[in-house]
Amino acid sequence: MALYSGKVMDHFRNPRNVGVIEDADGIGEVGNPVCGDIMKIYLKIDGDIISDVKFETFGCGSAIASSSMATEMIKGRSISEALELTNKAVAEALDGLPAHKMHCSVLAEEAIKLALKDYYDKNGISYDESLFAGIGEDEE
Repeated sequence: MALYSGKVMDHFRNPRNVGVIEDADGIGEVGNPVCGDIMKIYLKIDGDIISDVKFETFGCGSAIASSSMATEMIKGRSISEALELTNKAVAEALDGLPAHKMHCSVLAEEAIKLALKDYYDKNGISYDESLFAGIGEDEE
């Protein structure tokens, strides 16, 4: 039995949306001090739509695959749809992750939410703070 699904391997070997958006509307960065994974998400937002998304991830294959899949799942979507993205949905879209790698999908969810929070903060847009409760608290 393979440890990783074909989708995980594909997104690891051929990651989508890798890079930096220099004039990003929102940036979110998270890290896991236990495993050393660091994930940074850049968003370009036009109106209410995420028109572009890029990522930089330093970490294992599962972290890279989770970043890639998560960016694919929110590109072209509304902000509210992106806020609904869960780590479980990312893992399911990858046809599963080993239990000890589920934290990688959590990082992807959190980085996206922090990028959206950054967008709100930069633009003085009010939001429900409970949407971001507990996110990014392991940093520093």
